[in-house]
Amino acid sequence: MSTSPDPVASSFVLPEQIPDRETVEGWKQWRLTRHQFVPAPKLDLAAYKALSPRKRQMHDLHRAATHANLPLLETPMTRAVGRIMRSRLQTNALKHKPTTRAGLMITGGGYQGKTETTCEIAAAFEDTWLDMHAQLNPNAVPGTRDLHAPVAYVQTPVTAKPKSTCQAILDFFGADHRGMTLPQLTRAVRASLHDHGNRVLLLDDITRLKMHRADDQDTLDLMRAFMSMHTTLVLVGVNIPGSGLLREGRHDPRTGHWVFPPPRGRLGDDPSTQTERRFDLIHLEPFTYDTPGGIAAWTTHLAGLQDELRLFHAGPDMLTGGTMPEYLFRRTSGVVGLLERLVEEGCAEAVDTGTEVLTEDLLDGILIDLGNDPTRDPAAGEVPAVPAASMRKPRARKPRNTVFDDTGTPAPGEASA
Repeated sequence: MSTSPDPVASSFVLPEQIPDRETVEGWKQWRLTRHQFVPAPKLDLAAYKALSPRKRQMHDLHRAATHANLPLLETPMTRAVGRIMRSRLQTNALKHKPTTRAGLMITGGGYQGKTETTCEIAAAFEDTWLDMHAQLNPNAVPGTRDLHAPVAYVQTPVTAKPKSTCQAILDFFGADHRGMTLPQLTRAVRASLHDHGNRVLLLDDITRLKMHRADDQDTLDLMRAFMSMHTTLVLVGVNIPGSGLLREGRHDPRTGHWVFPPPRGRLGDDPSTQTERRFDLIHLEPFTYDTPGGIAAWTTHLAGLQDELRLFHAGPDMLTGGTMPEYLFRRTSGVVGLLERLVEEGCAEAVDTGTEVLTEDLLDGILIDLGNDPTRDPAAGEVPAVPAASMRKPRARKPRNTVFDDTGTPAPGEASA
């Protein structure tokens, strides 16, 4: 290919401001710009060398940004999550009856793409919802201009309790919550969701909200209160069923739903809402490598990922040929977040060393370190175990060529004739 990169376009390579999805304005900024990044053009090595030094430098920077912003690729697992979640959000949003909206629980291990998958589906729903209502809140009070927020994204605080979780929700809307008790906070959350025309409440890392002693009933009551707010509650977390958070629920194997008994009413819910609460539980699983179908899905994913890379010596089967698929699975256990981290850092190494290709030998030198992410809580299972770099025996080095070595002056009588 001979497409030449435009150095003027490089201004968007470096981010000006990272959107904070935990505020109304930050979420809006992310939603509107989430697909705006344009990857570096695909150049062959000859076209790259034909560029001026400055254009080569800008193209290298654009390549680095491309590898640091790999897109969220659809997998069979995320496709299943999307199908169920889109249907649930639309159905609940169109309900006119004052009944409790059925919720969703999206669970799985750390680094499996739960957050990004959920946010992408919710953002697409909001795009459609706003278009349908001409960007206005259909329930706004006449004569006022309420801020419309069909989707609210809230990350549960690391040291979460019911009060701090309510405060995080109110912070999303910029609402004052100073000095409020838990019942007051819950009523304020209900009012904020209603006044902003909210249809979806995403509570991420929900398993940080622990069950322990005095807070147990408060936590359960808070979950039930959320479900009576006529918005779709989407809980995202690691091993939600086993976390103890919803310990009074029972799983109905016939329907796949988690069913909860009526609340005990400490937060004063209306009696009409004190009915069984139902969630759809969706497991976002990693890839598998023990069946032909699993291997084919993994290889297809690697092919899609390779198409996003910009390495000059990458062959058409760099990630899919030979033993590379098995090697990458062994390094990542099929977890998409670990695969992305390994490939991202491998590309940086390949560019830096000039090898311009990902190989098993190069990737063996990449250590995936997840212990330096302050946004992850290891105690909540948000940091998965990382497989060892290599299970192969190190290759024996070829003996060094000693033909031109200086062995010193030979002793008398040892010199050849």
